[in-house]
Amino acid sequence: MAAPEYDYVIVGGGTAGLAVACRLSEDPEIKVLVLEAGANRLEDPRTKIPAAWRSLFGNPDFDWSFDSIPQTELNGRCIGHPRGRVLGGSSAINAQAMIAPSKASMDAWAQMGSQGWDWETMKTYYQKFHTLTPPSDAAKEYLGIDYIDENVRGKSGPVQASFSASQNPLAKAWVDTFKTLNYKLTGDPFSGKSIGGFSNAATIDPKTKERSYVTSAYYAPVRDRTNLRVLTEAFVEKILLEHVSESVSASGVQFTHEGKSQTVNAQREVILAAGAIQSPQLLELSGIGDAALLKSHGLQVYIDNRNVGENLQDHLFTGVCFEVNEGVSTMDIMRRDPSVAQAAMQEYMTSRTGLLVSGSMESFAYLPVVEFLTPDGANVLKQLLDKYLPRTANESFPGEKLHHDFIRSILESEDEGSASFFLSPIYANLDTVPIEKISREAAPRENYVSLMASLLHPFSRGSVHINSAKYDDKPTIDPQYLSHPLDLELFGRHLQYLETLAESEPLASFIKPGGKRSVGSIKDLTAAKDFLRASAISNWHPTSTCSMMPREIGGVVNELLVVHGTRNLRVVDASIMPIIPRGNPQSTVYAVAEKAADLIKEDHRRTN
Repeated sequence: MAAPEYDYVIVGGGTAGLAVACRLSEDPEIKVLVLEAGANRLEDPRTKIPAAWRSLFGNPDFDWSFDSIPQTELNGRCIGHPRGRVLGGSSAINAQAMIAPSKASMDAWAQMGSQGWDWETMKTYYQKFHTLTPPSDAAKEYLGIDYIDENVRGKSGPVQASFSASQNPLAKAWVDTFKTLNYKLTGDPFSGKSIGGFSNAATIDPKTKERSYVTSAYYAPVRDRTNLRVLTEAFVEKILLEHVSESVSASGVQFTHEGKSQTVNAQREVILAAGAIQSPQLLELSGIGDAALLKSHGLQVYIDNRNVGENLQDHLFTGVCFEVNEGVSTMDIMRRDPSVAQAAMQEYMTSRTGLLVSGSMESFAYLPVVEFLTPDGANVLKQLLDKYLPRTANESFPGEKLHHDFIRSILESEDEGSASFFLSPIYANLDTVPIEKISREAAPRENYVSLMASLLHPFSRGSVHINSAKYDDKPTIDPQYLSHPLDLELFGRHLQYLETLAESEPLASFIKPGGKRSVGSIKDLTAAKDFLRASAISNWHPTSTCSMMPREIGGVVNELLVVHGTRNLRVVDASIMPIIPRGNPQSTVYAVAEKAADLIKEDHRRTN
């Protein structure tokens, strides 16, 4: 490159990488380069229109389209893992749900050896990244949005979040049904302590009715900074490492752009922000990982750390589709009738109203395993935990006991959610049609509502590793879904609760009596488990493959996000999370990026 050296070279212009770049370049004396494999599609209407997200999955212009290897406990199925291949990463293609983590899960990060990453510290960063516009009084009353706590609401952050302005009767029925079941939301989700059903916010700009994501919110307003360069369609091959004294230093990055392999130097740091799939892949390609694996592919070993690529955690989800009564409108009508889709597009383009202004993921809930809240159920839980949780430490992953202790504490508390539930007004038959393909499949003749459940804190952990020394070969993804038997026991019971939701008022009044459904009854636990194995897919929330923990218990980076054994190589993305957050991790990725920027700035001030 003809450009001079940069202070910071950031690998990956996704949710975390681009946010960090924009924060670091606030200092005009600091030169920042971002290398992003995808294109800049800021002006593409498919990223702007909230309801268009399903059409982006599987599209090579937007999606890496990763797949897992066959999963034994999911009937041998390979599970799709959409990942954003575009400037903005997965924040450019996700369903825009604005979901909060729990205080308990963040405090568990600190308890696993990451000082300064507890809830009390992190809550300010959740506020910093976004601005939540409260709904109108009419929407508040209709959708029961009475939980907003001004002490935790983001008021001045770049990402815009809002609530649906439409009076969707299914969304209202969702909130009212949880009230019927005595699970009215107990507090603002961003307070870190809440369970129950609610109408959630989405990362949609309330003024423009467009997706608000890292490219539009962080980067677009500052893209003319002379000290910030974003190079798109640049494929990173490896990080350039060298031994310096007793540690390893990152001197720069080798990448391919416009068919030419070239290098760029980093005067201060290389920041790896390629996500939970590709950050461990690039560490291994660069010589950091399990020495035996690296040598098997002819790679030079700089740091032997078998923790790289391990501890993969993800949320599985599945659900049941129910035919709704005549006159109940769902998104199925757009798939079935092209003229309706055309009219919806016309309405959106002219007035920013109608079916396309929502990502349709606006009804959410956190719940414990309801069965376990009775005395008999508590005994069942104790028996399951005693049966399946080891009493001795796992020598290959000493941090496992801390992880298990955390999940056990969640399961034993009636005030913590171990599953999320959500409603989608569309036919999403995951048994035969994965949701990433729904927009391209023939629509049913009827209208449906899909009730979904996701296991929030799985015991099962998997891995991501290279299978060659080529940077453009996809890594091997093995989440090992349901490999821990407790996950099947827990998730199966949560799925049974979908039947309770469907039979409870007022939601039951929208479901057609004797109508079609995507699967037979799952009230029986065995039936629920069988359905889970046959239908569950990834919720596209991979985390933890470069975990922030002490190296001796399974860590890859320290509490400053510096890779163990290096002087100036950091990882900043979902891969550093030692425990997957409750719910969608998008908000936590932004919060991690904001804290990382402060850590890096502080290091810069201290060494200058």
